[in-house]
Amino acid sequence: MIIIKVMAGLGNQLQQYALYERFKSLEIPVRLDTSWYHENRKAYTKRNMELTLFPTLTYEIATKEQKAELLGSENGLFAKIKNKIIGNPFHYMENGRMYLPEIFSMQDAYLEGYWACEAYYHDIMPILQTKLHFGESELPQNVELLAKLQSENAVSVHLRRGDYLQPENVELFSGICTDAYYETAIRWVREHCDNPHFYIFSDDTAYARQQYRGEEYTIVDWNTGDNSCYDMQLMSRCKHNICANSTFSFWGARLNPNQGKIVIRPLQHRNNQTCIPAEMHELWQGFTFIDAQGKMV
Repeated sequence: MIIIKVMAGLGNQLQQYALYERFKSLEIPVRLDTSWYHENRKAYTKRNMELTLFPTLTYEIATKEQKAELLGSENGLFAKIKNKIIGNPFHYMENGRMYLPEIFSMQDAYLEGYWACEAYYHDIMPILQTKLHFGESELPQNVELLAKLQSENAVSVHLRRGDYLQPENVELFSGICTDAYYETAIRWVREHCDNPHFYIFSDDTAYARQQYRGEEYTIVDWNTGDNSCYDMQLMSRCKHNICANSTFSFWGARLNPNQGKIVIRPLQHRNNQTCIPAEMHELWQGFTFIDAQGKMV
């Protein structure tokens, strides 16, 4: 059996779920381990289990017994003797490289990581788009905007600041989605799209209003708290998408069913990555890349 650990925020949870669906498509027994949300843990930003936001989504949860059987147990004399004599024959993997294709040849493994790379599940994206349906929003602004997005060349622009500006995250995530990045992305869309209208999604709407003024911009500022997930839904209904270095906007773009969509993302997701453009184009099919200096690569 394959067990995939579910952790962190909605974008990462969707990647872990998508990997689950990929194993299912290969007819390999697979379960999700959601215990991270119930255990005592230290985290910079508190997260909740949010796959429940998709009311029709189904998946199988690993039991404590299945997890113990796969990983082994430190409890009990028999388990200690067994592990000491024959060792644990199963694999515990935490993803470190951009893409680990060898996981799909495994039959028994506990997989911990974020699995952000598009190559893990690009070929089952139509299945994921079919299964991942948000519940209905109670906010009239969302209902009105969903209808409006169908009648124009809507482009989502995601600005993630919030937790990325916290001291513990600055070194890892700052300086990637620069002004130069967004300027090039918006210019590229204007050159390839007639009369685009840009919808700005951000956790810092005051900053967004300072940066984007004029009739071609709309700041989406009403989805907060438990309603924040509806920003992802609105992104997915835009014709085109400009992403931040954030899995939240990656999934807004991935769930966009428009066959002719333009999807732009920063070359790097984190500052500790070494990203080779040729490799990125191979692993992230359908994405256009711009670096922090505003250069298309």
